[in-house]
Amino acid sequence: MKRREFLALCGGTAAAWPLVVRAQHHNRIKLIGALLPYMEADKQAQERVEAFRKHLEGLGWSEGRNMQIDLHWAGGDVQRLQAEAAKLTRANPDVILAGNTLAVIALQKMAGAIPIVFVQVADPVAGGFVENLSRPGSNMTGFTPFEPAMTGKWLELLKEIAPSVKRVLAIQGADNVGWPAQLRAMQAYAPLFEMQLTPAPVRNALEIDAAVVAFAREPTGGLLVLPDNVTVVHRRRIVGLAEQYRLPAIYAFRFFSTEGGLLSYGTDVIHQHRLAADYVDRILKGTKPGDLPVQAPIKFELVINLKTAKALGLEIPPTLLARADEVIE
Repeated sequence: MKRREFLALCGGTAAAWPLVVRAQHHNRIKLIGALLPYMEADKQAQERVEAFRKHLEGLGWSEGRNMQIDLHWAGGDVQRLQAEAAKLTRANPDVILAGNTLAVIALQKMAGAIPIVFVQVADPVAGGFVENLSRPGSNMTGFTPFEPAMTGKWLELLKEIAPSVKRVLAIQGADNVGWPAQLRAMQAYAPLFEMQLTPAPVRNALEIDAAVVAFAREPTGGLLVLPDNVTVVHRRRIVGLAEQYRLPAIYAFRFFSTEGGLLSYGTDVIHQHRLAADYVDRILKGTKPGDLPVQAPIKFELVINLKTAKALGLEIPPTLLARADEVIE
């Protein structure tokens, strides 16, 4: 080969090389991390993950072909959550799904510029995760389960299904950054329904037991169980205590009612995980998370467990039954 032809060949190869590198980078398998504070054996948590996965598949993502999902479960343990967050961020995924507020807190200092899509974060502005809801302006965006005004709706529904309730124990995770705003809202709404509010910030099963047992010593009581990692992980214990002490209770998620809780009203969590898949898809295709607005819920579910109502001796108003999305016989 002549020297001129050799140089031309080398020059052509060198010019083409950046295009090859860019193509390989674009076509490589995308790594989607997921930090999930719940127990891996939790059926409800598995359903959320499956909804997320299936929706991604509908958007053209297939595991093993162009994406891989790296799941990290914390089993309700905050220390383990921190350890799993560290392992996940070391893998440097293209985007992370954060399962709730505690997951976001665990990731906040470790993730750097890695995009994060969160679900079930009650007050992302107060938590310092985003600048505002319409323009997050950071590496995070996602979906909030409710606004503080929702506490008024919960109290209203509890009063409607159990008119005798005059005292309400509000159970919430003590470390939830949304707790102060929720408490202020509850304190504002409770007098409208002639209710006396008793806050119960808890961190574990023992504190839940102690709060409910002490509260149940006096009559006319009911429970408001707010959405939180602690209440979700210990939901069967809370539902059992409500049954044991004959306390009418309202919960934020459908699966509390399907597992024996009296009444639930709140976000369709499965739907939010599908929406999170939409955001992950857009981020993987080049959209900045800070340009995607944090979305408030638009879909709610009212579920009534008739079996539990009968056990408590409650007569469900026909108007409430008519409004229910699901009635469990």
